[in-house]
Amino acid sequence: MSLSGVCVTAVESRPAGVTGTSPSHRPFGARVKAFVALTKPRIIELLLITTVPVMFLAEQGVPDLWLVLATCVGGYLSAGGANALNMYIDRDIDALMDRTSQRPLVTGMVSPREGLVFGITLAVVSTLWFGLLVNWLSAWLSLGALLFYVVVYTVILKRRTAQNIVWGGIAGCMPVLIGWSSVTNSLSYAAVILFLVIFFWTPPHYWPLSMKVKEDYARVGVPMLPVIASNKVVARQIVVYSWVMVAASLLLQPLGYTGWFYTVVALVTGGWWLWEAHALQARAHAEVTGAKLKEMRLFHWSITYVSLLFVAVAVDPFLR
Repeated sequence: MSLSGVCVTAVESRPAGVTGTSPSHRPFGARVKAFVALTKPRIIELLLITTVPVMFLAEQGVPDLWLVLATCVGGYLSAGGANALNMYIDRDIDALMDRTSQRPLVTGMVSPREGLVFGITLAVVSTLWFGLLVNWLSAWLSLGALLFYVVVYTVILKRRTAQNIVWGGIAGCMPVLIGWSSVTNSLSYAAVILFLVIFFWTPPHYWPLSMKVKEDYARVGVPMLPVIASNKVVARQIVVYSWVMVAASLLLQPLGYTGWFYTVVALVTGGWWLWEAHALQARAHAEVTGAKLKEMRLFHWSITYVSLLFVAVAVDPFLR
């Protein structure tokens, strides 16, 4: 599927339930809220949670607060542009999925052209922001993340392969590298290790949600792993990725980047994650007896896990 092929999908027609009022004639406050929604703020919160603590680790203390602010603003603009372009490309399937049916490009609160211009503008502004106010290495990393998410994940992988979230998740790992490069204007093994933690975290974080809404994905022909494989198979994959993720998280201490505090947090939170992952696998095998899958338990814990782990990344330098 080419980008141009996606862009001419039938969503150009007015979605069901949208009045004839053009987007520009809608209330100003509602329009502002709609454009903010295009950036997917809740997802960006997670990205910033993995960016700022890495800056503390790179600095081995408190980084320049202006630099932190500039990096966060640039990260929001870049991720927001990627998310807006993702919604522009996916507006045809978003209109058919319950979970995404109220997105601004589906309801008509923002027109497709506005969404496209908005996303491209944020991409350009964020790259210049990083380059002029942080450094150009961070600028190219942020632009690379944006292009990877929009082109590689959204256009190439998402509708073609069950490995979409595995390799597409690389874009979500880039804020770790950006956090490190913003402070040092370079990269290191520590940044690569934390990149790998997020890489192996992403599938077992997202697959439980996909298990919950797999009918949505099946309806629009997106081959998320839970759509094409049984819950037993998905749960087994979740367990495998979880073990590798926890193992990767423990590499920082023996390589000398963190001390006892981070290691204790990584062991405790990782141990709890593995407990939840194996519990999900057990419930998946017991489904034939009527057991509830409770897949969202791991999804919610995955957010808590990454938050606690990266808080430990930020706090650890002060306890060494």
